[in-house]
Amino acid sequence: MGFLGLLLAPNLAGAADLSVLAPAGPAARGIATLWWWMFWGAAAIFAGVMALFLLLLSRPEALRRTSPRLWLLGGGVVFPLPVVTVLTLAALVQGGTLLGDSLTGATPLRIEAEARMWEWRFRYPGTDMPETVNRLHLPVGRDVEIRVTSLDVIHSFWIPRLGGKIDAIPGHDNRILLHADQAGEFGGVCSEYCGIGHAEMLFTAQAHDAWPADLPR
Repeated sequence: MGFLGLLLAPNLAGAADLSVLAPAGPAARGIATLWWWMFWGAAAIFAGVMALFLLLLSRPEALRRTSPRLWLLGGGVVFPLPVVTVLTLAALVQGGTLLGDSLTGATPLRIEAEARMWEWRFRYPGTDMPETVNRLHLPVGRDVEIRVTSLDVIHSFWIPRLGGKIDAIPGHDNRILLHADQAGEFGGVCSEYCGIGHAEMLFTAQAHDAWPADLPR
């Protein structure tokens, strides 16, 4: 039953605008790819354990003839080592991409995000666009560097369909790279509990094809 839940979880999660399994940019695709690697790695381990369990039920005498040392070597080293190695390499590759200076090799556009109880404020240096509250505007097809900070307590900036999450810390700037491949609106949340209004600390990221022509003034 638990494994069935794992199989159904991606379908249920994909129905939501906040799903990491419905990526709309290279950073989010890297995270989704890593999720699937982890899922299938866990599925392989689960299948191996279930196969041993069925073998125990059907041929208990064969298992009793196998030395404990062989079980320890096979089950503790030979079987999990390839799975863990593949997952580690996948994490290193994806992590290096997400932590770089650019997702596509181009100079990113810089936008400032300030968290406060319980809203988000966005500023656009170098443009005549006014500060926006709970709505982030960004271009389609261009890397965007979000500089994230907080006015009061620790929050966490996250747009699941565009990339990973980053903490918003008072007095400190963190950075995260985003890139939208398509125009549209994407849900964003505070993913760090920050008080009574945490659940309502939502925002929308709007990706524009015509940048900056169709931005509000």
